[in-house]
Amino acid sequence: MEPYQPLSRSIKGKTALITGAASGMGRATAHLFAHEGANVAVTDLKQEAVDKVVDEIKAAGIDHVKGWAMDVGDKDAIKRVIDEAAAHFGGLEILVNNAGFAIPADVAEESYEDAWGPSINVMLTSHQRAIRAALPYMRKAKFGRIVNVASTEGLGATPGNSPYVAAKHGVIGLTRGLACDLGRDEDTDITVNCICPGPIRTGITAGIPEEHKTIYAKRRVPLRRYGIPEEVANMTLSVVLPAASFLNGVHIPVDGGMTIKNA
Repeated sequence: MEPYQPLSRSIKGKTALITGAASGMGRATAHLFAHEGANVAVTDLKQEAVDKVVDEIKAAGIDHVKGWAMDVGDKDAIKRVIDEAAAHFGGLEILVNNAGFAIPADVAEESYEDAWGPSINVMLTSHQRAIRAALPYMRKAKFGRIVNVASTEGLGATPGNSPYVAAKHGVIGLTRGLACDLGRDEDTDITVNCICPGPIRTGITAGIPEEHKTIYAKRRVPLRRYGIPEEVANMTLSVVLPAASFLNGVHIPVDGGMTIKNA
């Protein structure tokens, strides 16, 4: 019998870059990773919003954090910020592609195109661009954890939301494809996985009245409530641990059991 092999459950000293980290799940992930000892590059659209999160983390006595304004819809900005973050922290081992938004869209309306293009660009195309920019640093470190944040909308669909649904289905497909591609390199420990949050209390769901949230949760979610960003962040942490080295190409619903409930 082979001896027991302890595997590391610490990301202390690793460098993580998180997109869409000024609020919601991205913000919670930035806080959690920093508290777990990782160097954290906080990125989002507006510098003032990024700085607020950085200040929150530093107020807890944590200095290994820095913020960058980055529009993930801008190819050049992605490459520039990832290079700057890697230079600042001396490498990059963890990438969390979290940035996203939802625009209601009626396929019969001319405005549908206005929702389609940005949705695919920000929530799918940007993921592969960020991965490709981060990959040289992961290969140099011989370690990489890539987490793409999709949605339970990537596993099903809601009416009037098809650009978002298409983008999130694409994220799951991208995750699977790149998990196969990058897993072939035996000299590196790089994995690609996907988190699929369900009904979570974020900016996207903030406009839903509380009574409607309660009705929906009691009808659709076995745990009978909405989740909070910290619950998603902790699953993301589990996926990026060195010990998660044989977890690759999966999509993990964090939805209180919503996707398994028939009625």
